[in-house]
Parts: sequence; structure tokens; C-alpha cells
Amino acid sequence: MDHDRYYQRAREHRANLLLYGFVRVTFQAFFLIYFRMKRIGREHIPKRGPVIIASNHRSFLDPFVIACMARRPMYYVAKKEIFQYNRLLAWALGALGAFPVDRGGGDAAFIDTAKVILARGDIVLIFPEGTRTRPGALGKPKRGVGRLALETGVPVVPVAVIGTEAIRRGWRLRPHQVRIRAGRALRFPQVSEPSVALAGAVTERIWPCVMLQWEWLGGLAPVRRVGIIGAGAWGTSLAVCLARVGLEVDLGCRTQEQTRTLQSTRENARYLPGVALPDAVRVLRASELSPEGHDIVCLAVPAKALPAVMAAHGGRITSRAGVVVVSKGVVPPLGTLPSAFAAERCNARAVAVLGGPATAAGMLERGGSVVVACIDRGFTRQLAGALGAAKLDVQTSNDVTGVELAGAAKNVASLAAAAAGPAGATIAGAAAGKVFAELDALARAQGGRPETFAGLAGTGALVASVVDGSSRNHRVGELLAQGVPATEIAHAVGQGTEALDAVPLLATAAREARLDSPALDGLAALVEGRIEHEEWAATITEPRRSKRRSIRAA
Repeated sequence: MDHDRYYQRAREHRANLLLYGFVRVTFQAFFLIYFRMKRIGREHIPKRGPVIIASNHRSFLDPFVIACMARRPMYYVAKKEIFQYNRLLAWALGALGAFPVDRGGGDAAFIDTAKVILARGDIVLIFPEGTRTRPGALGKPKRGVGRLALETGVPVVPVAVIGTEAIRRGWRLRPHQVRIRAGRALRFPQVSEPSVALAGAVTERIWPCVMLQWEWLGGLAPVRRVGIIGAGAWGTSLAVCLARVGLEVDLGCRTQEQTRTLQSTRENARYLPGVALPDAVRVLRASELSPEGHDIVCLAVPAKALPAVMAAHGGRITSRAGVVVVSKGVVPPLGTLPSAFAAERCNARAVAVLGGPATAAGMLERGGSVVVACIDRGFTRQLAGALGAAKLDVQTSNDVTGVELAGAAKNVASLAAAAAGPAGATIAGAAAGKVFAELDALARAQGGRPETFAGLAGTGALVASVVDGSSRNHRVGELLAQGVPATEIAHAVGQGTEALDAVPLLATAAREARLDSPALDGLAALVEGRIEHEEWAATITEPRRSKRRSIRAA
């Protein structure tokens, strides 16, 4: 469709004052009553003269809501696709001051039209993000607003709107409160032909002022500081990844000796030899780490250490922060999932878990794939953005239970394969497959989705773990096969053995769920020393005598 006529309409004619006034009065009354709209900083919008309004964008209602901040018409940009729906809608939008923009890049017609509107002393409303951004923190701005501000020299008023993203469910509008806040106008010198770099620099001056209004209204702040409790392989690797993308990271070590070593050498030689800690990583004792000032708190400790960690830090994790649980396994003595255990003991706004085939060392050298699981969409998007900026392949899910149990299952299945290795590849494959399938059934019984185990968090991670013969779980399984008691394996390996600790707890959970899990029960008996390795290996391919109870997917 040719949009020239809509540009021409906006350049040569003002908004239809009769229609605009009717819509504004009607919508304003509706917004004030139904949405309990609160307007702050209206005095910062000049009553006359050209003005650029730069605002965040969460809903299709934003132009109408923001228009209630001024008593004169606002001319705003709308994606060109809206003008293609039907002629009546296109006419109404044009009469209300809208004109199209091509969101694919620099749109000269949009800039020229906006300049004409500003030249005659009117208001132009721009959404620098270029599209609706929700949920979570604000998106990244495009440099068009900076270019327009420089070419016209008119003041720019930063505005934030919050609440509009939550008012619609399908076609129904919910009575959710909407608030708007305008800041003081920003002024820039007029430049006839600003460079791309200069336009970008001005945009980077404008957007923080929009973010300031947004955060004042209670909007989700961008990730700036991360606190990581646990300086093992995963904790250190995440610290390095996040520091490389410009975040401030506090890395909390378990002991004073480890703290002093990392502070002096700037290298975690025990877990990640050869990887230097960036300057943005501050090393300190975990007991000295204060979660209050962090946007994300990462719990990178073994599952069995979570009770002590949450007892020490849980009460200080505020609703400002989101929590990321990296622990693989379950929390003793009840076999609680780590995310549920952490969520019950802190006031974090959201709790997420990490899964997938990526390894701590591998993702620093070659990148990797991870799965972020959280029921809070805003925190999921925020965390995925931070990890994506660190050059990781990120998939997201809201199946927290499935991702956590898939992470535990791949470790236990890898352990089982290594423990059955002396009996041959056939037995090892059967052990891994049966244990993994039984834990898949447990996940479904607890509300997990089947596609989680079939995807990256499940089979993808399992293959990576089994193929990696140098993995900790593989070593633990080999020691079990050699007859080393479970109580001595942790000392022999020199690291935590989450899979080994989880086996008896997961077997108990399966029994309590009334699931048929002979492979898992046999592995638990081996771990607990109730049967010998040869006896356990013989049961793996033993013909089944009872029909397995079917599990209906949640």
C-alpha cells in the first residue's frame, strides 16, 4: 500500500479537532475511572511550541494514554501495517494524528513528516524501542529519536508508562492501574546533518531519562549487578560470562582461603584453570556478600548446601532481585526441588533455574546452549537477554519442574551408564535409558511436560553428559563400579557429587508417587551399599515380571 497520502495528510493538515477532542475526553474519563490512571509530571510538557515525547511502549493503548498528558493533539508514529487493515481504520488513525513508520530501518519519510509537524509547533510522540516491548525491563532504543532531536533542535520530554501491558487478556480489558510520568525536557543543539554516531550518542542520553521515569514508577530495572554465591566451576564461569558483557559481578567464595587465592591470582585454578577473572568480578567471602544491592542473585552451590546458604542469605534477598538456581539435584532430607526450596525462603520477585547441555568450562571456550526456566516472563526475558549477550544459545521455558528434574535425570543417568560400563555397552545404555525414563515419569507426575525431557534440557543434556567421559558423573559411576563406598567417593573426586546424593531421594520420591521404577530403585540400592555391582548390573536387563503402571502426561 502507498503510504504517501498518509504522510501528506499529516504534513498538510492538523488532526481533526472535533474527533480528537471527542476521543480524548471519552478515553480520558474511561482511563481515570476504569484504569485509575495517575499522571505525574504534566507540567514538564510545554503548553505550546514544538515538543518530542519519547516514551517506552508496552501496549497498543499507549498513544491514547500518553495523549491524556497534554491538552493539545499529539502526533504519533504507528507501524505501517496498521494502515493496511482497512480504509476506515486508516482514516481514523490519520484524523487522530497518526502517521506510518517502517520499523525495518531508517525511514526518511517518517523523519521528514515529523520535522514538518514540529516546525508548525506541534507535539510528536515517538517510541524509541521501535515496537512493543514486554514483559520485563525496557528494550533497546533506536537512534531515530536522537536524529530527530538534532535535526530540529526542539526539546525532548522523557515519558514512561506502566501498567498498560497488564490491562488486556484476549479481547477483555482488565481494571489494572495505569501510571504515567514525564521528566524534565532535554535540549540538544541543532545539527543539520548529524552523523550516525552522533544520533546514537544523543539517543543514549535520552533513553536513560526514560528509564529513570520507568524505574521511579516501579518498572523492572535492567540488570546491572549480579551476586553469585558459590565459586565452583559454574559460579566462576557465570561470573566471567556476565562480567564480559559489562555487568558488575560479586563472586562469593565458601572459605577465606579460597577468597584470598582468587583475589591474589585472579584465577580459579581448581575449577577453571587458565581462565582469568575480569576486572568487573569482585571476589569476596560468601558471608560478606550482601544480596540487597543486586539485580540477580545466583545460587551456584550443590543442592545439599542450599539449606545453609538460604539460612544465611535468604532473608536478605529482596523483591527487587531475581534468583537463579544452578544446583542440579534435590535438597535433602525431603528431596525438595532447589527452586521450590529457595522460593520458600526468600522474597525474590522470581526464581529461575538453568538447564541444558552447556558445561561450565565449555561455554567459556566454545559457547553453549542453556535453558532458562521460570514462570515469570519478565525475569525469563531479562535473564535470557543477559546470557544471550554473553554469546550463549538460550532457550526459555516455564516448565521449572521439568527442567530441574531433567537436569537431575541426565546426571543420574550418566552416573548409571558409567556404573554399568564394566558389564558392557548394552547394559550401560539400558541403565541410562531406563533411569532417565523413570525420572521422566516422575517429572510428569509432578506436573512437568514431556517435551522438556525430549528437548535440550533433557536428551540434549543427557547426550552431552554421557559423551563426556571426563565428566564428574562419569567418574563417580566408575568408582561405584569399582566398589568404592558412596561415602568415600566425594573425597576421591574432590568435588560435590550431586547425582550421587540425589539417587536415594529421587527413588523415594518415585515410590511415594506410586511409580514403577526398578532401575532407579536398583541404583539407589547400589549407592546405599545394599547390593553389589554385579548383582545390580544383572537386574538391568532382567525380563520384567509386572506390567509397568502407565503415567498420564500432565
